[in-house]
Amino acid sequence: MTLVNARTEQPVASTVELASTRAARRRGLLGRDGLPAGSAMLLTPCNSIHTIGMRFAIDVVFVDARGRVRKVVRNLSPWRMAISPLSRATIELSAGELAPEAVRVGDRLYLAPAPGEVSGAATTAS
Repeated sequence: MTLVNARTEQPVASTVELASTRAARRRGLLGRDGLPAGSAMLLTPCNSIHTIGMRFAIDVVFVDARGRVRKVVRNLSPWRMAISPLSRATIELSAGELAPEAVRVGDRLYLAPAPGEVSGAATTAS
């Protein structure tokens, strides 16, 4: 799956890993040394995250149930927390992967099949 910004029609992440079970959300990015360039993890449902025990900083995007960006946190260091109470999902990328012009509060993000990937209709990020 690719994560796309509807405003720009540009990809935010070319590879998206989905964490939709309790165990997958709890594990998240723990135990990793980073994410490959262009990759993201989508945690759903999720309106708060922590980086306790993580080995690297992340950029975080919180979206509501329609995929609208509610909050963007850049360069969240290990041993920190971020929350967006009205959000439905959280997207995590390696710090610096999210260019300032790539995503703004109010943008709508959606998932689309990656090039060459066979899938049904595109869905929202949550």
